[in-house]
Amino acid sequence: MLSVLIWFPVIGALIISFLPQAQAAERGRQVALVFATMVLAWTGVLVSQFDTSAAGFQFQESLTWIEQLGLSYKLGMDGLSLPLLVLNSLLVWLAIYSTDANLNRPRLWYCLMLLLEAGVAGAFLSENLLLFFLFYEVELIPLYLMVAIWGGARRGYAATKFLIYTALSGILILAAFFGLALLSGTGSFDYAALQNPALPIATQLVLLITLLIGFGIKIPIVPLHTWLPDTHVEAPTPASVLLAGVLLKLGTYGIVRFGLGLFPETWQVVAPWLAWLAVVNVLYGSFVAIAQTDMKKIVAYSSIGHMGYILLAAAAATPLSIAGAIAQMVSHGLISALLFFLVGVVYAKTGTRDVTVLRGLLTPERGLPLVGSLMIAGVMASAGIPGMVGFIAEYIIYRSSLLVFPIQTLLCMLGVGLTAVYFLNLINRVFFGRLPDALANLPAIYWKDRIPSIVVVVLVIFLGLQPNWMTRWSELTSLSLGTLDDRAIAAALAPRPLRRSVE
Repeated sequence: MLSVLIWFPVIGALIISFLPQAQAAERGRQVALVFATMVLAWTGVLVSQFDTSAAGFQFQESLTWIEQLGLSYKLGMDGLSLPLLVLNSLLVWLAIYSTDANLNRPRLWYCLMLLLEAGVAGAFLSENLLLFFLFYEVELIPLYLMVAIWGGARRGYAATKFLIYTALSGILILAAFFGLALLSGTGSFDYAALQNPALPIATQLVLLITLLIGFGIKIPIVPLHTWLPDTHVEAPTPASVLLAGVLLKLGTYGIVRFGLGLFPETWQVVAPWLAWLAVVNVLYGSFVAIAQTDMKKIVAYSSIGHMGYILLAAAAATPLSIAGAIAQMVSHGLISALLFFLVGVVYAKTGTRDVTVLRGLLTPERGLPLVGSLMIAGVMASAGIPGMVGFIAEYIIYRSSLLVFPIQTLLCMLGVGLTAVYFLNLINRVFFGRLPDALANLPAIYWKDRIPSIVVVVLVIFLGLQPNWMTRWSELTSLSLGTLDDRAIAAALAPRPLRRSVE
């Protein structure tokens, strides 16, 4: 059942690659949408059959591949991977739907989109560490080509920088995986066989730090973040949507699954440092976003800041904080996708993303009123306004992490206010005021431009009002991954009544 999520997109890419060049633009888009729709529908089937009363992997598939290397085709889905697989299927469908019909080399573009979907799904489903690494590297190639071929003026620089950073990330992750398999003496790369290895704490610490750096590049953690703004600025809109919405989650997923999941005892050693890194991410990303004038860079640095909340929740490592981390992955994926969709529409209609040039786009007669309204909704969600998905995810994180890391959590809370500062500045400059004459005759907005953003806004509001639809899938998985008990922490930190001793 799980292989469908991987191999259907691959089959679709093969079919598109054999289409005649003359039919590639129209037929390629149709075939890509058909296969993306089938994957999205099949994901819905898996959700409907998922057992929320079970904490372990479900729908498991296992096939011996290269026994001498310990490589097996072993797949499984649990409450950590399920929400991210749904997010991946949805955003890929929307990205394909929103692709410009006049795009050059459409056959290659749609093949890369489907291969990217397959690689990400395979990474989220892998129960074998080597298999995870293979899929982790597979998704690198399509995004690199998307930026290098269809990117902006500095696409070569941005694509090469992305390739170097992500390749370094893969090398560190592979080194940690090999070290764990060899030193543990199991000779296997299966996830279950390597959990909580019987190794000295110092050895575990080296392996864990290597993993954290590798996945930290992907998140990205400051100061390993410089590739992300450059890649976002030069990437076409659908690629930016998938990068922010899905690909960055491979980093946070890897930290929770392989960092916390494989080294639960050693995790407590690095957790305080990871919490401080979360503070740096939140504050640095927020302050730098305030100074930007490019709309894409503002959203890119906002992503860096909001990924810090997931780091904080992972560091706390309580069942509630892990549930918050998973919720924030979904929340950030939806909100960042929405913002990049809308920035892409603004750029396509106005020819610029400079907030010092744009203004008055909310004007009903000649501006982009619906785009402006949707952007305001996205900004409110990102700032954690109650009733939207951003609020519930961040509240769970703050509520759980405050008991473990009070100072770091309070500092991270400053990010909420800073988010309001840089996004309100963007909204005020770009959408309010008088529309300049240079922007008086904007091209028409079609439903193809509106539908992706409308779908995401509906989900952002619905999950904000009904968060149980997002969190209930991960409850037992969060309990199994959490290394600290929420109630025990609360009891330990609760004020104790004074007692008088009477002799």
